[in-house]
Amino acid sequence: MTTRKDFLIQTGLLAAGTVLLPSFTMLPNNQENNLGVQLYTFRNEMAADAVGTLKKIAALGIKQIETALSHNGRYYGLQPKEMKKVCEDLGLTLRSGHVALDDQWQQSMDEAAESGQEYLLCSSLPFKGQTISNYKRVAEAFNKAGEECKKRNLKFGYHNHDYEFDTHKGKVLYDLLLDNTQPDLVYMELDLGWVVVAGKDPIDYFERYEGRFPLWHLKDMDMTKKESTEFGKGGLDIPKMLRHKKASGLQYIFIEQEEYSSTPFESMAHNMAFMKNM
Repeated sequence: MTTRKDFLIQTGLLAAGTVLLPSFTMLPNNQENNLGVQLYTFRNEMAADAVGTLKKIAALGIKQIETALSHNGRYYGLQPKEMKKVCEDLGLTLRSGHVALDDQWQQSMDEAAESGQEYLLCSSLPFKGQTISNYKRVAEAFNKAGEECKKRNLKFGYHNHDYEFDTHKGKVLYDLLLDNTQPDLVYMELDLGWVVVAGKDPIDYFERYEGRFPLWHLKDMDMTKKESTEFGKGGLDIPKMLRHKKASGLQYIFIEQEEYSSTPFESMAHNMAFMKNM
């Protein structure tokens, strides 16, 4: 059985007893510090030991953290300021967080402001219905949420899945969100994996809606199983995507992987090595 240490040695990430930070020349502004992880990747580990898991994440060379809703709250049982402090002590930046636009929205904004994070992202549609009228209603709610966040020095955004790319009456529903939201109030986090699963091309969106996607979920996808996989094993051409980062307006990448060949730590080590060797 290959241990995590063996895996790190094989992928070139472990040297002299420490994990080395790769130089990512294709990242925005050539800054490896813009590479992060969505903590849903480590959901079980964060639930069991949040601080210990963050230490292991930092050891992989990751610098940016994006939280997700969990059974232990928005910050995995930690208080917002406590989460910020733990991250800072480990050389991490608590950059973003996924929440719902629901009856706890005010608390979500208050806690995000207290944590010092920059982005607060809605991770699913607040109203259900794959229709033009519903998506226009959602866009209106997003503009309002963006205004509320701006007053707290937060940036509001939305993270897509694949269903937003359904068509109703000849119109792609995701396009309605882009067409009916204000760019200075609603920032899009494009999940590139779900875009390609939906049969769309992320680069088409970069070109048609230039600068609207400062955040990415970088996720390779097994196109047969329709689930995430390690970088280079799926249907997403990652080097090609990064060549179009300027049109995207890319600032931060959050790697997310929901299914694994072995463990999330080994999968993430593989992904970091892929980025280094690209």
